[in-house]
Amino acid sequence: MEETLGKRISTLRKQKDLRQDDIAQLLDVSPQAVSKWENDQTCPDIGLLPKLAKILGVTTDELLSGKQELQEVKLVPPEERKDIQNMLLRIMVDSADGDKVRVNLPMALVQVAMDMGMEMPQLSGKETLKNIDLNQILELVRQGAVGNLVEVESSDGDIVRIFVE
Repeated sequence: MEETLGKRISTLRKQKDLRQDDIAQLLDVSPQAVSKWENDQTCPDIGLLPKLAKILGVTTDELLSGKQELQEVKLVPPEERKDIQNMLLRIMVDSADGDKVRVNLPMALVQVAMDMGMEMPQLSGKETLKNIDLNQILELVRQGAVGNLVEVESSDGDIVRIFVE
């Protein structure tokens, strides 16, 4: 079943620990309007979408489509960095023959695997990733890099993205 706009609004609101009243107040609408959005009885006015998306911490496109965009790489200052134990490594492989592989690993697990001497294909099961050095990615994360760290298209058409959040 496809996720509706209302369900996305509700899910994102709850992830931010906001109440319907909070959203209503921030957007200068009634709590009943927010409830109707979340129950797919009505949709937010188009002029409210950018502000609603910002409040919910997504882009307008992400809010409307449900597809999460990968953030560009950014270097987070030391005082704003998350503990590596609370970060996630996402590996996405779209193979030329149509297979899609999605791996989400806690960075703490990646760190332990690297300490044990494991390599990327052992971790992901995809030979396409054999030339990607997870130790280098781990070091980038320790230095504060987050976002879409690696994007590679192999000669046989596989596309690999490595993202840290």
